[in-house]
Amino acid sequence: MKKNIGSILALYPTPTIVIGTMVDGKVNWMLAGHVGIMCHDHIMVSLFQKHYTNKGIKETMKFSVNIVDEDMLPKADYVGTVSGEKTDKSGVFDYFMGDGGTPVIKDAPVVMECKVEDNYVLNNFDNFICSIIDTYAGENVLNESGKKIAMFCTSASSGISGTVTDARRLCPEADINFYL
Repeated sequence: MKKNIGSILALYPTPTIVIGTMVDGKVNWMLAGHVGIMCHDHIMVSLFQKHYTNKGIKETMKFSVNIVDEDMLPKADYVGTVSGEKTDKSGVFDYFMGDGGTPVIKDAPVVMECKVEDNYVLNNFDNFICSIIDTYAGENVLNESGKKIAMFCTSASSGISGTVTDARRLCPEADINFYL
């Protein structure tokens, strides 16, 4: 028998991601905990409205979603604990500008460049509905056919606490595969 535990969001874990955008002409990074799939070529990213990053997203109507791997965790944690309004975070990651005009973290195993199509405001959150305009994947996460990708860090909450960094290490007998 199952126990009713109330109205609790139970969709975690989700991938740990860093949002990259331009704010007032400067690169800014932010750790984000609320990201979801809407359909095959759209995602939704939900950010509390007071975040400095929201200003840049609203100015440019685009941003990158950089999936975090274990090596990136210290930097991802840092950009999630300081505000770009008070701290210049542009130099935290090595990056290049993607074809869609967003900052793309060089070391991120997978990055999606997104274009904002709509913003649905709910309970002081901007819920950015986005089309995926480009996806970049490192060769180290793809198989020979370019389809299979490795397991990435996941976040058990909106912060980085409770991160599962290597599913294969935790469950070596499992055949863990994800596909693009």
